[in-house]
Amino acid sequence: MTSKSDAITPEVLLRAYAAGLFPMADDADDVALSWYDPQRRGVFPLDGFKVSKSLAKTIRAGAFEIRVDSDFAAVLAGCAESKPGREKTWINRRIAELYGALFDAGFVHTVEAWRGDELVGGLYGVALGGAFMGESMFHRATDASKICLTYLVARLRRGGFTLLDTQFITPHLASLGAVEIPRAAYHRRLRAALQIPADFAALAADAPAEAILELARGGGEREGGDSARP
Repeated sequence: MTSKSDAITPEVLLRAYAAGLFPMADDADDVALSWYDPQRRGVFPLDGFKVSKSLAKTIRAGAFEIRVDSDFAAVLAGCAESKPGREKTWINRRIAELYGALFDAGFVHTVEAWRGDELVGGLYGVALGGAFMGESMFHRATDASKICLTYLVARLRRGGFTLLDTQFITPHLASLGAVEIPRAAYHRRLRAALQIPADFAALAADAPAEAILELARGGGEREGGDSARP
């Protein structure tokens, strides 16, 4: 289903996410948005994220400064960049406006990897209840997006989230633990997650690397001291 992008408001977008839909444009110049609800949905089981030894070593070394919600516009621009194998982007002007409004309202969040004053990787997504719908990520330095994703998983686990939606699955995401589930199963998980009062800010901004790794790998405690398993 395709809609005129100027007819979609931030409120409509939130209702769509709550119903299992997400929008994309065909390219940056497209004036319309199409709604998607795939037959097979990509998700990250929050107790099944895979952190390799080499990635853990990079995290412990503090190769990047990880920031949260500090520069949405820069993250969006990075996600919209052309790159080999993806010359066109699905992020058009209206997408930028809508998600910018949701960022200002506290529904969209970013995790960012910085090297000095340079943003070298990041991701953004929509948080509703205990569900986080990952939208896009990018990297300009080796492992930067993987590290952002690791920090995101740790943050979601600490905050009591139960669903991390990746929309579609790629070999790269599968290597980190993402799986495909049927549409009906996704909708059941989404309905349950929407009832959970999760907290994206529950993890301290200065949490040490070992705490991040323990949470991302399925250890540690979720908000409220419950079992770490979702």
